[in-house]
Amino acid sequence: MTTLQPPAAEPRPAPPPAKRDRRSWTGWGFIGPFVAVFALIFLAPITYSIYLSLFRDKLIGGNQFVGLDNYTQALQDAQFWAAVGRVALFLAVQVPIMLGIALLVALALDSGRLYGKNFFRITIFMPYAVPAVVATLMWGFMYGTRYGLVGDINDAFGIKLPDLLSPDWVLASIGNIVTWEFVGYNMLIFYSALRVIPTSLYEAAEIDGAGQWRVISSIKLPAIRGAIVIATIFSIIGSFQLFNEPNILRPLALNAITTDYTPNFYTYVLSFNGQQHNYSATVAIIMGVITMVIAYVVQLRGMRKGA
Repeated sequence: MTTLQPPAAEPRPAPPPAKRDRRSWTGWGFIGPFVAVFALIFLAPITYSIYLSLFRDKLIGGNQFVGLDNYTQALQDAQFWAAVGRVALFLAVQVPIMLGIALLVALALDSGRLYGKNFFRITIFMPYAVPAVVATLMWGFMYGTRYGLVGDINDAFGIKLPDLLSPDWVLASIGNIVTWEFVGYNMLIFYSALRVIPTSLYEAAEIDGAGQWRVISSIKLPAIRGAIVIATIFSIIGSFQLFNEPNILRPLALNAITTDYTPNFYTYVLSFNGQQHNYSATVAIIMGVITMVIAYVVQLRGMRKGA
């Protein structure tokens, strides 16, 4: 008796070689232009600045490699550290005042008890739309004791207001200009964050009998903590980058605003007036590192508190 044997299975054809998924290149196609622009306008200048900071022009031999000598000189530069201390004082005083005013305005707009809030919102934001040069010239004219608003008030009332462009007052005057310019910008950040808070939280607070201050302290402020941290970081960076206001006010206050008044102003003068490109690049790199460290610490503390 013979048994039927099943037919032998035919060998399966080998799978075709795997082809690279074309979709994996789609993402690179979208972000490629941004990466190219980012590398061109951000990474390349930083790399070139670091390269410049390692050289120095000498009378004999021209531009020579000096390693970290420029950084050693900058860390011992009294003018540079005086400028850093000046903007640090500016940051410690002006930024809390500016953000506090912006937060109060945002809370008032969000409360629903302010009539004409759209008008107030646009009015408070409008100074941000004024170019910094125009704003500084306008305030500089008002600060003048011989030709401006302060001088007119002195003549009209027979009083003597302090000279806001004197060495004792000019930093506060610059802080007033910056606050006037950026309160509306920060207010918009806070107000936008307040508008996305779920209304169910307010309803629950109302059921529990919570008052307005309780709602602000327990619901609104914790909910916009991220926005406050972001606005603080932006303000810190802006304070260390202070340049336009002192540069424009300097012709009106030559005795108060020196060429090393802020680190950015000092860097600008070194590069364009003193032709010390290598040393100015060194100062810029150090200021970038200081700003980055402080901004990172603020962000880390804000995230930790929000955890």
